[in-house]
Amino acid sequence: MIFTTLVSVLAIPALVSAQIYGPPPSSGTTTSAAPASAPSAPPDTQGQMNINVAFNGNFVFNPANITAPVSDIPHSVTQSSFQEPCTYLTANSSAGTGAGFDSGLTNAVQFTINVTDDQRIIWFHCKQILHCGLGMVGSINAPVNGSNTFQAFQAAALQIGSNEVTQTSGGPVTGGVHGIATATPAATGTSGSSSSSSSSSDSSSSSAITNAASMATILLAVAVGFFLV
Repeated sequence: MIFTTLVSVLAIPALVSAQIYGPPPSSGTTTSAAPASAPSAPPDTQGQMNINVAFNGNFVFNPANITAPVSDIPHSVTQSSFQEPCTYLTANSSAGTGAGFDSGLTNAVQFTINVTDDQRIIWFHCKQILHCGLGMVGSINAPVNGSNTFQAFQAAALQIGSNEVTQTSGGPVTGGVHGIATATPAATGTSGSSSSSSSSSDSSSSSAITNAASMATILLAVAVGFFLV
């Protein structure tokens, strides 16, 4: 039995382990035997919180109340298309394009893609359950006017809403279409004063998409907060 805890419309799984009740005692004379041991929910892990049902044979949940921190909820940066905003972009042999990039469901990492064509639009979404249908989508180089704007893309995702198809997470996928991920997500790291100068330069460079030799680098921070930095 799987419990899904929603915190600010973000999902975090809570695995529930049921306790086993032994059979009723027999009225006849029987040989005593040790009672069956009740299973116990495994320890909590990042992104998953576990609850015992009918703990120790009592009509209780244990723990009866949990706090599901938003920071434990993984997100993704998953390439999609304007026509299907909440669906992973698979390879298209007719168009001669490969599959899209995908950070996989994760958090507290940095995912980098290189934009290879600044005249083409890159669409992406978060594939965590229900997130795309709630409007958690993004675009790169979308026009301000016309039919293929970011607003139109987001409206299409919102129209899908709770009918969003759940996507499995097979881990990160490098590559992409018009935006190439050359490496899987890397954990973000901070250091002391030695990183102050680099942090300053990173902050200034992240305020805009930098084009150099027809290639731009965009850092997509996959964390509890979904940032373009």
